[in-house]
Amino acid sequence: MPMRLKALLVHLLTASGAVLSMLAMLAAVDRQWSMMFLWLLVALIVDGIDGPLARRYDVKTNWPIHDGVLMDLIVDYLTYVFIPAYALWANGMLQGTLGALALGALIYGSVIYFADTRMKTKDKSFAGFPACWNMVVLVLFALNPGPNWVLATVVLLTIAMFLNLKFIHPTRTPRWYPVNLGVAILWLVTAGQSAWLGFEESGVVHVLLLAASLYLCFAGIAQQILPEKKADRIR
Repeated sequence: MPMRLKALLVHLLTASGAVLSMLAMLAAVDRQWSMMFLWLLVALIVDGIDGPLARRYDVKTNWPIHDGVLMDLIVDYLTYVFIPAYALWANGMLQGTLGALALGALIYGSVIYFADTRMKTKDKSFAGFPACWNMVVLVLFALNPGPNWVLATVVLLTIAMFLNLKFIHPTRTPRWYPVNLGVAILWLVTAGQSAWLGFEESGVVHVLLLAASLYLCFAGIAQQILPEKKADRIR
């Protein structure tokens, strides 16, 4: 298969996220939360594989007429931010004036964050919380901690988008890479099972989901605090 055709197929894969976002939104409007999150998880998988494929087939050179980065950002805003934010409000997890203000800050702040040219660090991690609200909201649906905890989580993570805090990229941050990738897969599996079962699963699945979420949230901050050793690097 010609390299140009492979590059085009990668762009088409990225664009398929827009279709997945529409399917997720339709499920959300019908209050089919499990189905909404399952579509968002499929979109997350697509987002996880299209980047490595884009670099492998050098889409900027082999199919430069389409901007894969811009396409990715458009899809990501829908699947990472807009639809999860809608679900928070429509399901009543954010309520009242404070909830509306927090929701507005989440949506507005995420636009500013996505447009920030400094969002990536030198080691391909994220500078500030990377607006992965799809992951956060799924965990909130699974654990159902109550509106006050939801409000606090949204406010703190919205602020964290603009703080000098590092958040790992599970497939690109080189330090602790095997652990990062393993925990990300664990998160994906437990999140998928929880959504598939309508968030009625409890016990070990939710414990593992929470543990994986906390690791992905704080591993980058831990890397800022702990000095790097040669053994931490990918050979």
